[in-house]
Amino acid sequence: MDILSNLKYAEGSRKRKKRVGRGQGSGFGGTSTRGENGAKSRSGNKYRAWFEGGQMPLQRRVPKFGFKNVNRIEFNTLNLGKIQKLIDDGKITDTALSAKFFLDFGFVKDSKKPLKILGNGDLKTKLEISANSFSKSAKEKIENLGGKAIII
Repeated sequence: MDILSNLKYAEGSRKRKKRVGRGQGSGFGGTSTRGENGAKSRSGNKYRAWFEGGQMPLQRRVPKFGFKNVNRIEFNTLNLGKIQKLIDDGKITDTALSAKFFLDFGFVKDSKKPLKILGNGDLKTKLEISANSFSKSAKEKIENLGGKAIII
């Protein structure tokens, strides 16, 4: 009769823990399943995860290359073709445009970066654009139509 005081696990459902280093008769005495010699056979062995056995490690084998300019300024960019498309679609009706205007209406995403107007595409409308920077071709195209490229 099964009652709480004499319940037992099913035969073969539990495996005994391997007890190493308990004499030669156990079969796991002597080296305690660690093999013969070397660092891994000794107590206190701790290899760093990236240790390669004394071989020159990967992060030192692979050469450094390239250069990061700490003074580089990353710009939000907007092409004149895109501005003209927005005018044609009726999304821009004003002729005086500023960096804040482009940011407020979501044409430019990052508020921390300065705005640079690039000259890709055609501009057919006379505009007065205020931005942090202009490419040569953009400035030329704006001024050829009688508009103004104002650097803020």
